[in-house]
Amino acid sequence: MKFILTALSVLLLSMDADAAGQTPFTVHDLVMLERVSDPRLSPDERFVAYQLRETDLAANKGVHGLWLIDLSKKNSAPRKLSAPGVESNTPRWSSDGRLYFFSNRSGSQQVWRMELNGGDAQQVTRLPLDVSAFRISPNGNALLLALDVFPDCKDLTCTRTRLDEKAASKSSGQIHDRLFIRHWDTWKNGTRAQLFYAPLDSQGAVSSEPRLLSAGIDGDAPTKPFGGDEEFAFTPDGKYVIFTARIAGKTEAWSTNTDLWRVPVDGSSKPENLTPDNPGYDTGPAISPDGRTLAYRSMKRAGFEADQYRILLKDLATGATRQLAAKWDSSANSLQWSPDGRTLFVTADELGQTPLFAVNVKTGNVESRSAPGAGSVAGFSVGQYFVIYAQDSLGAPAQLFSVPSKGGKTAQLTRHNAERLAGIGFATYEQFKFPGWNNETVHGFVMKPAGFKPGGKSPVAFIVHGGPQGSMGNHWHYRWNPQTYAGAGYAVVFIDFHGSTGYGQAFTDSISGDWGGKPLEDLQKGWAHALKTFAYLDGSRACALGASYGGYMMNWIEGNWPDAFKCIVNHDGIFDNRSMAYTTEELWFDEWEFGGTPYDNPANYEKHNPVNHVAKWETPMLVIHGGLDYRVPLEQGIAAFTALQRRGIESRFLHLPNENHWVLKPHNSIQWHETVQDWLKRWLQN
Repeated sequence: MKFILTALSVLLLSMDADAAGQTPFTVHDLVMLERVSDPRLSPDERFVAYQLRETDLAANKGVHGLWLIDLSKKNSAPRKLSAPGVESNTPRWSSDGRLYFFSNRSGSQQVWRMELNGGDAQQVTRLPLDVSAFRISPNGNALLLALDVFPDCKDLTCTRTRLDEKAASKSSGQIHDRLFIRHWDTWKNGTRAQLFYAPLDSQGAVSSEPRLLSAGIDGDAPTKPFGGDEEFAFTPDGKYVIFTARIAGKTEAWSTNTDLWRVPVDGSSKPENLTPDNPGYDTGPAISPDGRTLAYRSMKRAGFEADQYRILLKDLATGATRQLAAKWDSSANSLQWSPDGRTLFVTADELGQTPLFAVNVKTGNVESRSAPGAGSVAGFSVGQYFVIYAQDSLGAPAQLFSVPSKGGKTAQLTRHNAERLAGIGFATYEQFKFPGWNNETVHGFVMKPAGFKPGGKSPVAFIVHGGPQGSMGNHWHYRWNPQTYAGAGYAVVFIDFHGSTGYGQAFTDSISGDWGGKPLEDLQKGWAHALKTFAYLDGSRACALGASYGGYMMNWIEGNWPDAFKCIVNHDGIFDNRSMAYTTEELWFDEWEFGGTPYDNPANYEKHNPVNHVAKWETPMLVIHGGLDYRVPLEQGIAAFTALQRRGIESRFLHLPNENHWVLKPHNSIQWHETVQDWLKRWLQN
């Protein structure tokens, strides 16, 4: 295969693209970008299938299509496989080289299949319920399906009938006997995600009632709200399935105890818990090619969702378990075996990047496979000869790259958006570091405004990331993209304060119980360092912006750093720690962060509670909140706006009734960005 262009070269080209005369990047450019994701190598490594999201502004949504690259041909251009305008996503190869995928073209989300040599796509499942995730058995003769069903129903029709009856009923009340009553952006209706085994008939379709495999699991498999096919897998012989589920009963809303379960596909026995002794998360089963070893990601500490994801290896015959790369102080995001079973490929945050790593299963040695400093790997597929991965950066949306499995030069495979972005000037950026809290090293990024000319002073957007155990680094973001601010004429600064991921677990742990302490000190010192180091930053014309924990920090800054910024933007931010603890859904988060419940440890919730400092508020604030946000409920935003209005502080409230904790609909994204840009312009450019 010809190596076309290295990932690092692409990064450098994107960083040098802010020449005079080019058009600034805007939110309208952002929402219309084609989004590359989910690369999948064919079994013979000849093809790469992937999904591409295009924006349909008229329908106010994104539509995914399937694309294919022929790796056997030099400089092969990607071609679209799926029908235009029809939702097609989640490409998955069977062992015989046929491509399965999801589509809603029949009116619900079902599994379909296509042949690469032509012909119409064939519908594989015709079930009365949406299929939420699937896997193909190793021999290609069955599917593993995830479906939301009522646990007491004996078949799928029962669930469908009950759902239809509820929808048709004139009474709308729902009775709940335990938490969760709602989760993320959805009210609970009594159904559970469960796994089903579905043999394929002679025509390659599911024609009989699927067999329930996760019977007796009083929880969701895969887990809610984001679990998918990465949470379950067939053993290589196809006789067993290993899957992730949480059995917590009435403690579900405050327990992080997920386990891995093994069950035979023939239904001859009930699921067996493979990880009963660990009280934290166990997830992401990946089974070695010889079927002997289960690799998975595991957190030790119960109730802590940001603990280190260790890589554990379990001998499936003896049960003996060992930690791989125990001295590697990183948290594994995903796992895939090499075909020879000697290497595990994994992504992990590291110093503001998210590289792809290869971990030697025997020695635990960790080596990088993606180009150093080139950005963030979002998905990958491992073959015998090559690894295909999607990578983005602060200067470029995701593209596909290949790298030899044993290491070597990377090659770029796709160039989506090249025509759309031609003539657009992207801002340059750089990473910096400084002594933060306790003189410990803290990292950040600074981005010049697009079309920057030396000698001038630029107003600044100072962005604080959420999580709080997250990172804002070398990554292309579709909700908080620094290039949209740079394109509007602002320099951008953002800091990976204490509590951020990618700098070791102790650094991540340090924020718990100290939300307004070490992080605020890091932000203050990082801001001072940036102003001293980068002469083009105009500290007298700066606005702070943040969402979720970043929104909390906006409320905290309002009362504890009131003279730093000309304006503030608070999206879905926490205003009152105590009321938040009683109205959010995943209680384990607050109870870990504040060391217990708000009634057992009220002082911990009040220690850094923004509501207690409203009397000191003075900075103009834009408050934004989603009506379907059940993680940080709408009332938190309303309360902040009420406090601002009651104190007579210049303020504005943007309510997005059909958005959750994120802003996902294209027109809402445009309105969000334009509202924020108007706020910044009002206070920084007059």
